[in-house]
Amino acid sequence: MTATDTHCPYCALQCGMTLTPEIPRVRLEPRDFPVNKGGLCAKGFTAADLLDHRDRLLTPLVRKGDRSSPLREATWDEALDRIAAAITTAQQKYGRNSVGAFGGGGLTNEKAYALGKFVRVVLRSSSIDYNGRFCMSSAATAANRSLGIDRGLPFPLEDIAQAKTVLLVGANPADAMPPSMQYLDAGREHGARHIVVDPRRTNTAAGAYLHLQPLPGTDLALANGMLHIAIREGYVDRDYLEARTTGFEAVKAATNAYWPERVERMTGVPENRLRETVRLLATQGPAMILTARGAEQHSNGTDTAQAYLNLALALGLVGRPFSGYGTITGQGNGQGGREHGQKADQLPGYRKLDDPAARKHVAAVWGIDPDDLPGPGKSAYEMLTDDSLRVLMVLASNIVVSAPHSNHVRSKLEALDFLVVSDIFRSETAELADVVLPVAQWAEEEGTMTNLEGRVLRRKRALPPPPDVKSDLEMLAELSGRLSRDFESDPRAVFDELRRASAGGIADYAGITYERIEREDGVFWPCPSEDHPGTPRLFADSFPTKDGRARLIAVQHRDPAEMPDKQFPYVLTTGRNMQHYQSGNQTRRVKALNVALPEPRAEIHPDLARRHGIADGDLVELRSRRGAAVLRARLSDGIRPDTVFAPFHWPGANALTNPALDPHSRMPAFKACAVAITRLIP
Repeated sequence: MTATDTHCPYCALQCGMTLTPEIPRVRLEPRDFPVNKGGLCAKGFTAADLLDHRDRLLTPLVRKGDRSSPLREATWDEALDRIAAAITTAQQKYGRNSVGAFGGGGLTNEKAYALGKFVRVVLRSSSIDYNGRFCMSSAATAANRSLGIDRGLPFPLEDIAQAKTVLLVGANPADAMPPSMQYLDAGREHGARHIVVDPRRTNTAAGAYLHLQPLPGTDLALANGMLHIAIREGYVDRDYLEARTTGFEAVKAATNAYWPERVERMTGVPENRLRETVRLLATQGPAMILTARGAEQHSNGTDTAQAYLNLALALGLVGRPFSGYGTITGQGNGQGGREHGQKADQLPGYRKLDDPAARKHVAAVWGIDPDDLPGPGKSAYEMLTDDSLRVLMVLASNIVVSAPHSNHVRSKLEALDFLVVSDIFRSETAELADVVLPVAQWAEEEGTMTNLEGRVLRRKRALPPPPDVKSDLEMLAELSGRLSRDFESDPRAVFDELRRASAGGIADYAGITYERIEREDGVFWPCPSEDHPGTPRLFADSFPTKDGRARLIAVQHRDPAEMPDKQFPYVLTTGRNMQHYQSGNQTRRVKALNVALPEPRAEIHPDLARRHGIADGDLVELRSRRGAAVLRARLSDGIRPDTVFAPFHWPGANALTNPALDPHSRMPAFKACAVAITRLIP
């Protein structure tokens, strides 16, 4: 049997692996790829278990009648005819924007690009967004406005091993991305000191030199407090600021009020730990500041990411060897997924949809008039809850579990005239659909992914999909034909068109080919021509802004959109467990992972548990202003006594979360809402 080198279907590391078809199953082995260097996590090692899973969707499903009738097997012709008819009827009756699509950060670059083109060219609708709005949007917005470009890590992952000081804010790679820990471990072996900012003592925090444990929603105050100390104690790199940045004086004035004693009261982090963190970042270099969702999934997430960018720039870290600021992308193609057009306001190449020059360039590639392109649409949560949306196509996303205020989102999906879900399993969202389409899995398709470093990779087909299963590209092409438009379905041809559409943009893939990716173990964008080496490290000489300078932007702390009170006295924060991924639609079906962690656990401090008579293992009900969820209690002295943690891999946690949106990125406030807790039964 032929072995195929490809990549893991899960997180944004995109670890290398080799698949060999055997009878009766596929053999999966880790590969010595530059990112994982032969390592895999439990999810990666068990990824092939899904390929022949008994729950696999193998044929289209449709309803006999309305939503009260069961789903039944159907042919592709019947399913696609129904979808085309629903689209045509809705647009004739309610207008073009009444039909939309919701994509996912797990789609290949080719599929993300094709979905954006399908909605804007075939449907001529502005109603499109994707689940990356719930993941990377705040960090991306801050990076774009400050650095002129959004690439999660502006340096290869391996550079982390060379940093002497690393500040990790709201990140838990030990659980979320275990193979990446080898770089942090290598740094510690050579004397590096790591500081983790997290309200929980996670596995990552447990191995750190310092653990700063703030109240959820106060990360911005923490960053401003550290910059205040850096200014007062003379750690600011004045030469760097003068040569490479603008805006420092306004930021300096904005941080005057964040003296250490006040910040300690606001965050709960002792003043001496703040000072020690700043001293290490400023004197024990090279140094890095890395943020993740714990800091960013707030109603002020963009400003919080900006505050840490300000700190990195003021210390002169950005663009220097083995130093800088980065944000850790989570989803498998979270980086590429936001670069090529499935985001409500973007066109391929990270171009802005409201930029006339961008519209002209992409329209020429697509062979249409720029005036025929719709304008920017609504962000994910706003689109999902908009009554004017009547027909929705969902690809690679399980929004009934993953969206904030999920009970409200479910009710809006139930109220649609027509819902289409394209997936590999009958997810909780698929159970609500009028039509469910079975699509190829990761090992059954060709395409490219872009990992957290900005490295474009090949996803290669190791075995054919089941007989009645199509790829999303094939599905979009056949549906486009029914709507009187031609559409390309070959991944290589789509990628070549993507290269032309991205040429000259921020995320320029013009010089990247399938052959180069193969030869070079991936190619880093931007890469404007085939003789360009790619760009593993950004910002060494200048920033891609109009004047070549980075911008420091003054930001102020504000309280979370929802604060604890007598009725809801505690703060809920959500996050990941090691054994599961995203909404759990895949990992909850893997026996080994499910045995290791079969149910969600609410992490509660023993002091809080005693106040409510809760013992370890008891069932507890968490309630917020939006809903309730029942979880089993896990007592831990590693979490703040005023905070409860719940994983989001099962239905429940997001019934509680607050959909308050960041004004810049439209990111919902997943990481802080007010809850009450009640013991149910032992």
